[in-house]
Amino acid sequence: MMREKTTTDFGFEEIPVAEKQGRVGAVFSSVAQKYDLMNDVMSLGVHHLWKRFTLEMCGLRPGHKVLDLAAGTGDLALKQAQMVGTGGVVVLADINAEMLNRGRDRLIDNGYVSRVEAVQCNAELLPFADNYFDCITIAFGLRNVTDKGAALASMRRVLKPGGRLCVLEFSKPIYQPLDKLYDFYSFEILPRMGELIAGDRDSYQYLAESIRVHPDQQALKQVIIEQGGFDEVEVHNLSGGIVALHRAFKY
Repeated sequence: MMREKTTTDFGFEEIPVAEKQGRVGAVFSSVAQKYDLMNDVMSLGVHHLWKRFTLEMCGLRPGHKVLDLAAGTGDLALKQAQMVGTGGVVVLADINAEMLNRGRDRLIDNGYVSRVEAVQCNAELLPFADNYFDCITIAFGLRNVTDKGAALASMRRVLKPGGRLCVLEFSKPIYQPLDKLYDFYSFEILPRMGELIAGDRDSYQYLAESIRVHPDQQALKQVIIEQGGFDEVEVHNLSGGIVALHRAFKY
């Protein structure tokens, strides 16, 4: 009989499973105010291109229902609301109240009150009906989930047959010289930028470490299929594999 796992990763640290949600929550509460600015600085603005590609792969049409998990400050959800039109629905979901509030305010400020819902929830236990959404997105959030398999299975449950899941996440560079440069940037430059811009070196040290312990492209594909129960998964490497988009289908 397989024993239930009692510890999990928090960056390079191994901690009790029960502690991870709270510690990850503290990280994002700390970085919420400067989150958008740091994303632009850390990626030199390239994260907008990664997200644009993700939106193109969502296959959204007017009237669709979309769930954006780990929605953060709502940049994906804002574009999704434009794509699904007045007959569609976008659910902005995040486990962290500070991040969710910033995302909700962004959508309200842009006039999307009627077609957007904000829900604070855990990705492992989604509070939605079976077979409800046409598409689910999660950008740079899956690596912070305690039980990725449980979260993916929960996503599949609420996704309609024929629906698709788009997981945008940091991954492993596919070119060795880039891998070494990426390591230097992640562990030497990124925490310093976090300290200078956001006044929080430790949170950005954790974010760098969390990327390294997250499954690489092929390992994550297997998790999505074997633990999430999805029927087909495509892998698209972006920026040389620094980021990868996994697009999964439920048939």
